[in-house]
Amino acid sequence: MGATVICIDTLDDPRLDAYTRLTERELRCVLEPEKGIFIAESAKVIERALAAGMEPVSMLLGERWLDQMAPLIDGMDGHVPVFVAPMELMELLTGFNVTRGALCACRRPRLPEAPDFLSGLVAAAGERPVRVCVLEGIVDHTNVGAIFRSAAALNVDGILVSPTCCDPLYRRAVRVSMGTVFQVPWCRLGKSARTWPDDGISCLHDAGFTCAAMALTDDSVSLDDPALARIGHLALFMGTEGSGLAPATIEGADLAVRIPMAHGVDSLNVAAASAVAFWQLCPHVSNGYHYQPGIYS
Repeated sequence: MGATVICIDTLDDPRLDAYTRLTERELRCVLEPEKGIFIAESAKVIERALAAGMEPVSMLLGERWLDQMAPLIDGMDGHVPVFVAPMELMELLTGFNVTRGALCACRRPRLPEAPDFLSGLVAAAGERPVRVCVLEGIVDHTNVGAIFRSAAALNVDGILVSPTCCDPLYRRAVRVSMGTVFQVPWCRLGKSARTWPDDGISCLHDAGFTCAAMALTDDSVSLDDPALARIGHLALFMGTEGSGLAPATIEGADLAVRIPMAHGVDSLNVAAASAVAFWQLCPHVSNGYHYQPGIYS
């Protein structure tokens, strides 16, 4: 059928508010739950969003990108407007050099509850052990996006984020992840800060997961300890920048894990640490990450 292409010559059109005037908070909170929206930027990210089943609301393109995006546009519903603007008009938008003139507003998917999410991952894995990552209170969207990209590349089954962790669908997180936030299944562990860590850890235990906190403690085991590879379903906790995991989280975990390092370095950036841990603890693949289309449907 193909989406409806509409040529524009001004950014003042109220139909463009999602791109030009609404803040991330307004896109997420004011319009939720019925009309919650996120923005995907660049052709590759938009392609991955639509391939994962995200529902497009509209698209905004610089005119030079119309031909490149034509296959995607042709496959979209005819009721979805595709606004096409002159390149000089697109340059007025902040971040043009990053977005490269292609943006798509999509409906926020309805996330599964954590127990259903975990049971679904376990069922899909069959006899294979499941590996998930829990992000506690991470406030840097760049780090969240980078962790998702590493998770996709290194075969993590899913990601759970604490109630205080920043939004994986925040525009910068989506962009840094290169759209892998749509490929790696994820959900939130509770809806308020008081549900973590006690309720969240109980949920993981009920689903059959051993909880491992990435932390420098007196009894932490080295990431290369062969015993870690023999654990069945494993949930790896990663903490916020600087302070790391909360003491209550470390205490509630089944064990603590550290990355052995040289030259007196005691820690890595959380995104770098996640990549090292994923490589060590997740099954290696040679043909890329296999994700489940429609997991949020």
